[in-house]
Amino acid sequence: MNQAERNERQRRYRKDNGNAYTLKYERTKKGKLMRIYRNMLSRVTGVQTGKHHLYKGKALLGKEFFYKWAMSCPEFHALFDCWEASGFDRKYAPSVDRVDSSQGYTVENMEWVTHSENSRRGAISQRLNGLCKLRMAA
Repeated sequence: MNQAERNERQRRYRKDNGNAYTLKYERTKKGKLMRIYRNMLSRVTGVQTGKHHLYKGKALLGKEFFYKWAMSCPEFHALFDCWEASGFDRKYAPSVDRVDSSQGYTVENMEWVTHSENSRRGAISQRLNGLCKLRMAA
């Protein structure tokens, strides 16, 4: 069986069981880090087309280095524990925020925040950029 066949078989299996095992794994520290890294990778490579102009082509540290960095951060563990205690409420999920959004995912440019804090920061940044564009057009 080649890789494409294995991938298709895995997709069918996940669909048949409602992604139960995937969801369970993603609620472990290693699973959460895997999902976060995959999302970062898909943004940087342009797979996620929404807001691709904010991420495409930016730097991304290697997967193993990301895992080691994350597992050595007390902030990740504290946020994960809070998320777990909340019953896995999405707003408390650990999230990587880029300090300077013009830069990529590098250790110097990343910090751990909750999902809701990351979303709030993005909304503020979007409003400020909109105001700047309005003022420049006037």
